[in-house]
Amino acid sequence: MLQSLFISLTTLAVFTASTPLASRQTTSLTLDGLLTIAPNSQTCASAPYPSECRTASQALPYITTSFSTYGITHPAVQAALVSLMAYESGEFVYNQNYFPGVPGQGTRNMQSPTYNALYAASLGLGQSAAGAELMQAVGADVYSFASAAWFVTSQCAFAVREEMWSGSRAAWEAYLTGCVGTAVDAGRVAYWERAMGAFGVAIVA
Repeated sequence: MLQSLFISLTTLAVFTASTPLASRQTTSLTLDGLLTIAPNSQTCASAPYPSECRTASQALPYITTSFSTYGITHPAVQAALVSLMAYESGEFVYNQNYFPGVPGQGTRNMQSPTYNALYAASLGLGQSAAGAELMQAVGADVYSFASAAWFVTSQCAFAVREEMWSGSRAAWEAYLTGCVGTAVDAGRVAYWERAMGAFGVAIVA
């Protein structure tokens, strides 16, 4: 019996190791779900910077790919990342910081220039870039929509994600205040609650 169990576990390990991460099912996020989270992202018709704006249908494949790339498989963590991006980018309207206008700050989760430099280096895009040059490096959709996933896996302790698995608001707030370094406000709460609902995760008080 123990030998059979060992063989089964070994087979599972080999299968897992040999299955490409990108080919695994990593999210249940749908276009309807993303529009529930970011209801104004259906169109870019009135966007102040049309070249930066992306609709939900344009954003969805980049977001789901980012989960595969960085191994973000838990829906509560995915909900936290999508809600952060929706809030920070004005529902995918902005890709750079315009208020007050910090050179080099941007991507869909509005990373600081310091983190964008680290992100660019991790992608092999160089770490000496600054300002507009830095945003040109990490501003492409494939990178911009993946920055939140990169950040949580490389700049936050694993325990932060592990706590969020519970679905608790306290764990999500700890992610924002302790890792992202921002305050919790009513707008963030509203996006997060919609995201948790879209991902089918029950919120724990």
